[in-house]
Parts: sequence; C-alpha cells; structure tokens
Amino acid sequence: MSQHARQGRTEAELRWLHRRGFMQAAAAWTAAGGFAAAHAQQRSNVVQLEGDVRLNGQRMRPDSFVQSGDRIETGPGSSVVFAIGDSAFHVRQNSRLTVERGATLHTVSALRILSGAVVSVWGRGGNRRIVTPTLTAGIRGTGVYTEVFPQEGHRSYFCNCWGTVQLSAGGDRVVSQSAYHQSFWGEAQPRGGRMLTAAPALNHTDEEVEFVAALVAQRTAWQVAGRRGVKDGAGFLDPGRPHPLSY
Repeated sequence: MSQHARQGRTEAELRWLHRRGFMQAAAAWTAAGGFAAAHAQQRSNVVQLEGDVRLNGQRMRPDSFVQSGDRIETGPGSSVVFAIGDSAFHVRQNSRLTVERGATLHTVSALRILSGAVVSVWGRGGNRRIVTPTLTAGIRGTGVYTEVFPQEGHRSYFCNCWGTVQLSAGGDRVVSQSAYHQSFWGEAQPRGGRMLTAAPALNHTDEEVEFVAALVAQRTAWQVAGRRGVKDGAGFLDPGRPHPLSY
C-alpha cells in the first residue's frame, strides 16, 4: 500500500480497497462493459454499496441507478462507488453531495460537496467543476480527492492527483498541474492573507485513485510513467520541486 498521511480518518477507512468484495465488484463491473453497457442494458451503475446510503432521501439499493441531478448522503461506516458517463466516484462515509446535471442525465456538470470526502476521476471533455463551501475547482480530465471538514468551518481539502485543474478560493486563483498529488486547502478564514494555501497529501492512497480510474478505463499519471513520486503534496514525480503556492 502506498505511503499516506491521515487527518480525521482511520487507517481502516483508507484500507477499504483491500476488502475482497470491493475488488470482486470492480472486476465484475469492468468485465460487464462499464457504464455504457449498464446504461444500454438498463442495469445499475452502482459498483459497490456499503451501509446506509441515501439517494434523494431514500435508502439506496444495489440495483439503484444514480443520474445527474441526484443527491447522495452516506451514514457512518457507509460508502458508495458509482459511475456516470466517463466519470467515476467513491463517496466515503458521512458525506453529503449533489451530482449536478450537465447536457444529459448521464453527463455531470458539477459535484457539489457539502461535507465528507469523495475520490473522483473525470474523462476529458467540457468544463466541469467541483464545488465546496470554500473552493471551486474547474476540471478537464483528471483524478482528484476532495474533503470538506464541517468541524473546521467547512475548510476544504483538495488534491489534484494528476492532471490540470483551475482552483479558486475567495480572491485567490491558481492553475494546478500535477503528476503526483498536488494538494491545497480552501480556507474558511484567511491564513497569512490567503484563502487558498498549500497542503500535504492526506487521507487517500494511490491504490484508491487507481481503482476509481480503472472503472472508467483510465490510468493515473504515475501508472503511465511506471513510477511513483514523493507524496509530499507538491505534485511532482521528481522530488525537490516546490509547491505552486510555496512563495
């Protein structure tokens, strides 16, 4: 398992991927043809469901179909993995979010996260966003981890695991170009005069991101390169390069 740091998450939660059921579900999803086949055959697009998960206020079932415009809530010890179009999502426990509608029911224009944590991988294409109470990320084909901390005034954590992302928080703006986990805080209150600050890599693993990427036939930048970098939050495969906000 790749190196990782934790803040407010248990080791067991980060090791969820090693449960046999998750791996079996992912293999079955891929073998069955992924989202395109599920949609064509009118099957569920839920890859894995654990515990108490609510879809638009109703208890989600393994045969539920998530579409854009839906609201999702996960309870303690609960999670859900699903795919819509060319994007895939792992929603962790104690999360509240809305999957906002794009041009069709099967196109996501935005992920609006009110609390909790989500790993998401997005195919290349039109402008799409992740929105939290304290930051906005414009994305075009990337893998990211987002977490909102309600107990810290909805301070938000965002990791551009790979790809290019346009981030904004308050009046601060930055273009993040990452090959290996470039991380940021969207602050609830200014820190050193900034609303967007550098962060370490927290609360997610390489394997988790790789798992979600594989659901939509993608590979991470480090898989393509055949090597991993130093997981320090700076975002590079080669060590020693500064974070874009370390000035």
